[in-house]
Amino acid sequence: MFRKLVWFLLSLLFIASFSLAQTTEVRPRKALQEAQTKASQSQEASQSADALAKAALEAHGGEKFKSIKSLVIRGTAEVSGSPTATFPAGFSLVFAGDKYILEITNPIQPFKQTYDGRQTRSSLSNFNLPPVNRLGMPLLQKLGEEGFVVSELEGKNKKKLGFRITSPEGYYTDFFLDEKTKRVKSYEASYSVRDRIVTTSVDIEKWKEIEGIIWPERYYQRFDLGNLTIYVSFKTKEILIDQQIDDEVFSIN
Repeated sequence: MFRKLVWFLLSLLFIASFSLAQTTEVRPRKALQEAQTKASQSQEASQSADALAKAALEAHGGEKFKSIKSLVIRGTAEVSGSPTATFPAGFSLVFAGDKYILEITNPIQPFKQTYDGRQTRSSLSNFNLPPVNRLGMPLLQKLGEEGFVVSELEGKNKKKLGFRITSPEGYYTDFFLDEKTKRVKSYEASYSVRDRIVTTSVDIEKWKEIEGIIWPERYYQRFDLGNLTIYVSFKTKEILIDQQIDDEVFSIN
């Protein structure tokens, strides 16, 4: 039973590698409205956050990062839910525009979620994760696009060097930057799944440069769900940029 619960949490973890930290639920639409209101209320703070967001984008490849047409990421993870419960897993993510495929392999229950640009389908009936292209690093790629709001950090994160991006659907990520390089050194996310608040934080240890684009290669993620905490050590084995990907790959049968 414990292993099945850990797998469920692991599935949630993989959405961003990919995420925000708060203690109360914020519905997506409400989060977007709050971000827009706060940004307009504090023009100076918003400008500062906007400058930091632009600096972060440049630090990760600028226009090359922003204009990625397709991205394939594959790797492994070591998951621990207690001192005596550790098991390996593998992951694969394919992005092409707003379309994506997420696959998770593990000793307990394989999982696959596909979005074909119109609808989402999961290999598990009645179970869908939040959109993986609306959290974490994929969200940074949307900087400057209509409906994606940049605002200052809030609460306990207010004094940190960073910014928040909120998607048109209301999903948001808090990004924290390295003072010298302006690369993202960590980020946090929060969302609701089945009326449960999921909070997670990512610390990036090592980056990989591919064709002028900087993407996380090794990172650690902490996952909190009330009385249980899961730790995951990620290792990205392969990153492919702008490969030709047939639309049929994303078809939902």
